[in-house]
Amino acid sequence: MTDGKIISINISKTKGVKKIPQDKGVFIENFGLKDDAHAGNWHRQVSLLAIESINKMENENVKFNPGDFAENLTTEGIKLYDFPLGTKFEIGECLLEITQIGKKCHDGCEIKKMTGHCIMPKEGIFAKVLRGGLIKSDDFIKVLV
Repeated sequence: MTDGKIISINISKTKGVKKIPQDKGVFIENFGLKDDAHAGNWHRQVSLLAIESINKMENENVKFNPGDFAENLTTEGIKLYDFPLGTKFEIGECLLEITQIGKKCHDGCEIKKMTGHCIMPKEGIFAKVLRGGLIKSDDFIKVLV
């Protein structure tokens, strides 16, 4: 059973900037997305945010794209923040485990400046890579219970 899909893999070389959408990404066990600034040996190796959450932030003056919230994986069709910590997702060749739901926006958050609020603190999630491999756009997300 699939519960959603990946619509974009996003990467940046530095922190604090939008990530650039890619068609695929290599995820390294216990590290994160290869060549991404946020990867490392910690609990927030990969960030995920649903396009449905991103769309909630838009209005007639502001439009957003995958990667604008610095998420590594933009998803569709799955309510990410409803799953408890420890939930595992099988995506492409990879196995990810949810380690954190939401985060505090950093000072100077561009999105918060533009819109007055940000969706990442409530609806973004973070995971660690339990099994590495390739994830591609249009890969399905299988929730393991």
